[in-house]
Amino acid sequence: MRLLIITQKVDQNDDVLGFFHRWIAEFAKHVEQVTVIALGAGEYHLPNNVRVFSLGKERGVSRLSYIINFYRLVFRERKNYDTAFVHMNQEYVLLGGLLWKLLGKKITMWRNHPAGSLLTRVAMFFSDKLFCTSKYSFTARSKKTVLMPAGADTELFQRNDRISRAPQSILFLGRISPIKNIDVLIDALLEVDQEGYDFTATVVGKALPKDEAYEAMIKDRAKPLLDKGKIKFVGSIANRKTPEVYNAHELFVNLTDSGSFDKTILEAMACECITLVSNKSFTGMIPNQFIFTEKDPPDLARKIIKALSLSDEEKTKTTQASRKFVYEHHSLASLAEQIIKEVK
Repeated sequence: MRLLIITQKVDQNDDVLGFFHRWIAEFAKHVEQVTVIALGAGEYHLPNNVRVFSLGKERGVSRLSYIINFYRLVFRERKNYDTAFVHMNQEYVLLGGLLWKLLGKKITMWRNHPAGSLLTRVAMFFSDKLFCTSKYSFTARSKKTVLMPAGADTELFQRNDRISRAPQSILFLGRISPIKNIDVLIDALLEVDQEGYDFTATVVGKALPKDEAYEAMIKDRAKPLLDKGKIKFVGSIANRKTPEVYNAHELFVNLTDSGSFDKTILEAMACECITLVSNKSFTGMIPNQFIFTEKDPPDLARKIIKALSLSDEEKTKTTQASRKFVYEHHSLASLAEQIIKEVK
């Protein structure tokens, strides 16, 4: 089987999308050939049966050039793929759906966002199969949809005993954006500090230009903690380096709203961090004592205090169970096997 993958970026050093480099490598183990068309490309090292083409974002080409390059590549490479797998961006199904139908290609789409629109429905109509990990995804309502593992690389993300965890340490890792609700975390940490608990917190990530005002607001709100040395903002890092960060912290906090399936949650669990979430998609996967009410700083503060107060034995029991769950239900190897089975 020959597979065409359409994705945003192929760059193992990207802080947000670097994970997809490993997805491509894993898919390549199961098929004869992989052709990747990405909006932009950076550094990558992939198997010999993978070819990568960029639409030119890294060169600063125009949007019209993206579209022309897309159609040129999709048509030129038509004899080198049997199935198109569109990752995250429905726009490519909207652009290529009719052409792929005329060429007799199977169309599949991965989309895991809880919101959708008429255009999403059109993309779903063109698709032969739809994939998502969350039952709250907009696409989950379709009869074409197959629920999938989230695809955490459990070989990369695992406990590294050579890295010491800082006692009472808390981590947030992700893009600094209003949808990540980092202001809720800051308010919760201020309450934990007022209760007299000792801790250190690290925020790993950066804001897009449109969210720089939000980032400034967050840092201003966190000033009492910054002055005490209880929190630090370290900017973004390459996704492939994040296992070191997870391994250096005891607690990981994710504040994404219910409906999505944030991969950082599973990465943290695989690295044996105590993981706190407000996302109801993880009910039954994470102990209830570590699921807090969305946008509720006092409840999050209570859950943080409870987690920090666990004995070493309780922490170990909790984190090892989390690792086991991710390995058995959401590994990248399992995802690749199931995706390839469905796209054939």
